[in-house]
Amino acid sequence: MGPRKAGEREMLESVYSMIALVFVLVACVELCDAATVVDVYRLIQYDISGVPFGSRLAALNHHAGSLHFAPGADLSRTVLIIPVRDLDISFVKEYITQRQPLGGLLFLLPQMFSFENRDDTKSSHVNQGELLKTVVAELEQILIHAKIPYPVYFAFEDDDIDAVLADVKRNDAIGQPATATTGGFKLVVSASEPKKLASPTITNIQGWLPGLKTDGDASQLPTIAIVASYDTFGAAPALSVGSDSNGSGIVALLEIARLFSILYSNPKTRGRYNLLFGLTSGGPYNYNGTQKWLRSFDQRLREGIDYAICLNSIGSWDNELWIHVSKPPENAYIKQIFEGFSNVAEELGFEVGLKHKKINISNPRVAWEHEQFSRLRVTAATLSELLTAPELLERTGGLVDSRHFVNETAIVRSVKLVAESLARHIYGHQGKNIQIFADDSVLAVNPSYIRSWLDLLSRTPRVAPFLSKNDPFIMALKKELEDHTNEVNVQHEVLDGMFTFYDSTKARLNIYQVASVTFDLLLLLVLGSYLIVLFSFLVITTRGLDDLISLFRRPPSRKVKTA
Repeated sequence: MGPRKAGEREMLESVYSMIALVFVLVACVELCDAATVVDVYRLIQYDISGVPFGSRLAALNHHAGSLHFAPGADLSRTVLIIPVRDLDISFVKEYITQRQPLGGLLFLLPQMFSFENRDDTKSSHVNQGELLKTVVAELEQILIHAKIPYPVYFAFEDDDIDAVLADVKRNDAIGQPATATTGGFKLVVSASEPKKLASPTITNIQGWLPGLKTDGDASQLPTIAIVASYDTFGAAPALSVGSDSNGSGIVALLEIARLFSILYSNPKTRGRYNLLFGLTSGGPYNYNGTQKWLRSFDQRLREGIDYAICLNSIGSWDNELWIHVSKPPENAYIKQIFEGFSNVAEELGFEVGLKHKKINISNPRVAWEHEQFSRLRVTAATLSELLTAPELLERTGGLVDSRHFVNETAIVRSVKLVAESLARHIYGHQGKNIQIFADDSVLAVNPSYIRSWLDLLSRTPRVAPFLSKNDPFIMALKKELEDHTNEVNVQHEVLDGMFTFYDSTKARLNIYQVASVTFDLLLLLVLGSYLIVLFSFLVITTRGLDDLISLFRRPPSRKVKTA
């Protein structure tokens, strides 16, 4: 009896192990067929004075759907994959502004919007991209000004995700959307709950080119400030590179510093003006960094600033730039600045217009960087291709502000305009047709220098709360200013408490091809039938048919004897 029972036990254990293995395999059918893995970029999550905006979740685990879903379908557990090429703004407005239930959104951006794309910027797809810019910019404004209770991600089109979308569209078109019953594709992002960024810092960088004092001159030399804000804001912080806003302004400032460092390195050509270069942070947030930077100056330094020129979005224009001011055009200083710029622009073959906008001291909204100077009674102006001031968090380096839509020739012309105008003012050359920074001279504007920095800026996301104090980009700016100016200082400040930001800006999206429950049940039935046949065969061959039948025969009942 002992050996026989041991054999039976081993046989039964083998069968049970096989059955357990089948159940494990069936349970894993839904999880073991990964179609592709892609990088995705989460919609920004932030608060303004405690009011929540943007996407409030990061984790994702729902079936994929397309815009071909049936009318009235329940999308509360569906992630819609939407190529921006096929974007219907009215649909987005309906589902977001009316708070329609969704499991999530995944927007597919063309490769031309990617800062990793190295295609020729003059290729034909740029013209096609111009048609998309307006739509994407409108989408971005809708997303960042709404509170969205589900995850929203961006990804770039590629062959893998396009193939997945084609399958999803095909199933939706024939009325078989992805569900637990029908199968399809499942989108999974494993991410923890986003956390608040504690005490986000902003960093200002400044450098000096001191002017030349004559012997016995104890008076303070006047100062001209050239300023540009370097940070950005966009729907996806990990994609917000701001090639034009304000990458173009940063590049122009660095090139102007390089040109004047050559002049100021020789006492014979050093002007009797100090030049102050400021790279400021917090630009999208009412130029919060500029305000803190200016308030750190002592009164003597502030009063010594003759005027400041702020550079903002000067990399995408054709024939006209604008000088924005807060003081009336009749003001003597404003007239002097405008006339100087106009004369140089005329020689260079384009126009400069003047736009006056009064500021309301009681209104915390700061539309232009020069307004922070004006609030402290310092004459200042902003040079920009923009005719009107953008709204809060608008045109600050969003999804469409990529390298493909910036013309480095426009930046070269902007640099020539500013450098030549400043030089004529510094050296007292009021006449026309005087080229201090003439082409083919040692003082010529360097297009290669501009191109290299523009390329770097166009692949460096710069949303201020996500840049640490010692971020490599900030260190690179500091080093570059040190190469061209003196007394370079770095100022770290806490971003105004009005804004709160959350982490989790980038993730990996796993796209799984899942089988339907019907398929799972059919597979289980087939395997179960196979195991029953196998079990029967083993019992018959080892113990005989009678023993197999006895396994299914009802055992005789036992009567309990009572006392």
